[in-house]
Amino acid sequence: MQLNVKWNSDGLVPAVVQDVKTREVLMLGYMNEASLARTLETKNVTFYSRSRQQLWMKGETSGNTLRMVSMKIDCDNDTLLIEAEPAGPTCHTGETSCFFTTVNDDTQNKRTPLSRRTLENLMETIQDRKENPVEGSYTNYLLDQGVGKILKKVGEESAEIIIASLSEDKTSLIGEIGDLLYHLTVLMAEKEVSWEEILLLLDGRASSK
Repeated sequence: MQLNVKWNSDGLVPAVVQDVKTREVLMLGYMNEASLARTLETKNVTFYSRSRQQLWMKGETSGNTLRMVSMKIDCDNDTLLIEAEPAGPTCHTGETSCFFTTVNDDTQNKRTPLSRRTLENLMETIQDRKENPVEGSYTNYLLDQGVGKILKKVGEESAEIIIASLSEDKTSLIGEIGDLLYHLTVLMAEKEVSWEEILLLLDGRASSK
């Protein structure tokens, strides 16, 4: 499809990048004709740096690249929306998204504490421990001990949930459920199962109920 882009006076167009899985807005950059063509050709999101006045592929030095999955243009043909798979945090500060400073948020009290991103963040932390072991890390202890030890902890935490439920101690129950989710995530990391796969399965089951 031929894009009929309305370039601004500097020959640029703003491009919003969104995580294709979590739908979180990751960053805003600018593209010229060359960077747009490079992005479409290589699938590696590439911008035009207004300060350096040159093309730059996101993550070319940090390794935190953005792999384009899809690109859309708005109704006025003057803004691009790119859905991408990020490799690591997008923001140069180490944050997942460049939009991490909250100015006002009336939805805060309506959010569920447990979200896809919460579970994915936990998985990312555990995967990082797998790849970059930290001395004294409990996660690394479990991974080093192997699947038998991890399964034992999953069983213990399941039993603790039963006990907390029977005692009607809600605070204790919440803690034990959190412990179980953590140990399940360690097991999933060991067995190369992602939370995305689990949540997609649950979404499918919910829609069929």
